[in-house]
Amino acid sequence: MSNEILWFAMMLLNFGCIMAIYRLWGKQGLLCWIPVSVILANIQVVKMVSLFGITSTLGNIVYASAFLVTDILSENHGKEDAKQAVYIGFFSLIAMTIIMNLALWFTPHPDDFAQGALNTIFKLMPRLALASFMAYGASQLHDVWAFHWWKERTGGRLLWLRNNLSTMVSQALDSVIFTLVAFYGTVPTGVLGEIVLSTYVLKFIVAACDTPFVYWARKIGGKRT
Repeated sequence: MSNEILWFAMMLLNFGCIMAIYRLWGKQGLLCWIPVSVILANIQVVKMVSLFGITSTLGNIVYASAFLVTDILSENHGKEDAKQAVYIGFFSLIAMTIIMNLALWFTPHPDDFAQGALNTIFKLMPRLALASFMAYGASQLHDVWAFHWWKERTGGRLLWLRNNLSTMVSQALDSVIFTLVAFYGTVPTGVLGEIVLSTYVLKFIVAACDTPFVYWARKIGGKRT
């Protein structure tokens, strides 16, 4: 099975999980999904794959799903609940990084087989960790702000417009901040541009595909009230 088919299957699985957790547990379910998406994205990002003719890392789908969650929270529950989700994700990112790096300090048993793999996944350089923190915080808070800015300008109509404009601009912000903070000065400028473009293209596709799920979530939210 090709990577592209698997990629679309993973995207549908992520969106399906969000709809399921929202239907089962409402707002609390969405808030639970945020740390799941942040932690999974930072694990998957260490794996490089070829998608649509470009080299990319995994994690773009599950990371982008956090924007779908904040948009659903913004639409159905309000700005403060969406901000709360962002803060939960930010805390989860910090907590995971600190706790897992502390775990690496333990001297492994002679029969241990996992230390090397854990080092590869969780021993992040400070610069990469800083890049991730800055990109996540800035892009998610912008997404919440932009969603409500467009909602006010359109009088609550055109959900597809505010969902796509807020998310796509936020995804661009995320890609630029992370790439510049993480890699500026270590790779040629042209390569920096390629990294930003390839990362954003995949996130753009995810953002475009999540629109029907925002409408579905609005119906779920209406049934729960």
